[in-house]
Amino acid sequence: MSDVLDLTQELIARRSVTPDDAGCMELIAARLERSGCHCQRLDFGAVKNLWVTHGQGAPVTVLLGHTDVVPPGDANLWASDPFSPEIRDGMLYGRGAADMKASVAAFVIAMEQFIAAHPGHCGTLALLLTSDEEGDAIEGVRRVAEHFRSSGQHIDYCITGEPSSMAALGDLVRVGRRGTLSGTLTVNGIQGHVAYPEKARNPIHQAMAPLAELAARRWDEGYPEFPPSSFQISNITAGTGANNVIPGTLRALFNFRYNPGWRAEQLEHEVESVLNAAGLDYQLHWHRGGEPFLTHDGPLRSAAREAIAEYCGQVPVENTGGGTSDARFIAPLGAEVIELGPVNASIHKVDEHVAVADLERLPGLFQLILHKLLA
Repeated sequence: MSDVLDLTQELIARRSVTPDDAGCMELIAARLERSGCHCQRLDFGAVKNLWVTHGQGAPVTVLLGHTDVVPPGDANLWASDPFSPEIRDGMLYGRGAADMKASVAAFVIAMEQFIAAHPGHCGTLALLLTSDEEGDAIEGVRRVAEHFRSSGQHIDYCITGEPSSMAALGDLVRVGRRGTLSGTLTVNGIQGHVAYPEKARNPIHQAMAPLAELAARRWDEGYPEFPPSSFQISNITAGTGANNVIPGTLRALFNFRYNPGWRAEQLEHEVESVLNAAGLDYQLHWHRGGEPFLTHDGPLRSAAREAIAEYCGQVPVENTGGGTSDARFIAPLGAEVIELGPVNASIHKVDEHVAVADLERLPGLFQLILHKLLA
């Protein structure tokens, strides 16, 4: 059994459902201390964060990952226990196999091997892990980034191990992400009997037109290296369950995924203008999940592109699609950031898995990128 396969299985076996780390970081810190790394805990509240460094000075190259996983759901729907790693037909199954314990294990092995080969490497090689990526993402990398900003910790390059690949290892690299902005809207009406609408005020009827206007709007035509911004209503609830009662309130959840042509406050203003024009009595709570970012072509994208061509024999697609990741908290520190990891087809699904062949190649790919940046 290879080192990376063995470590990935050890990590999967730890039931680290967000925000529980379940001892993953202690296991990793103990290994990397043996390679001469300095390990520091940066815990906030119930969330565990680990900062590991080797070397000193610039450039500071960070491997960024998370040890937490999403809940497995009904374990009876899995072909095997989601926290008992099992290899079947060349695939390693288990919750977190692809998202993202494979990359975390590969980071550790790549660091061990790179340090052994280049003990006097230039700059600083670092690993940043959190147990709060799949959950609220408040006390994890978001808080660590605030700490780095106040302490003056600079980061030049950051490789996030999110499963970016679509069909084959290295076929796609994320070089940026759209921003995410969520809203929770409560529209106030007056509850009453459906036979006497003049004595009530129906929040559903009032909210339908402005919500439809927001949903139908084309927010922009895109931005260089980004798709058009998107507004999606994800949930609407109202009513008492009876068909003869006009409800007193309506609650709607919605989300923007937006490109750098917008800032969060601009989108908030646009939505509130529509709601105000409709004359709604409402409350609106905003959650700014992260601003959009883009890593322009430079040393990090070049190193990843060259390494993938040499190691995987293909030219990767470089784009800004997908959801969000903790990279959104590191990019504002001025770092060049990419996301690179295994195939993402099974993430968050029943019977999540990663190809063993890809897993065993992953440390070498990360190590080659490190060689181009730090050797």
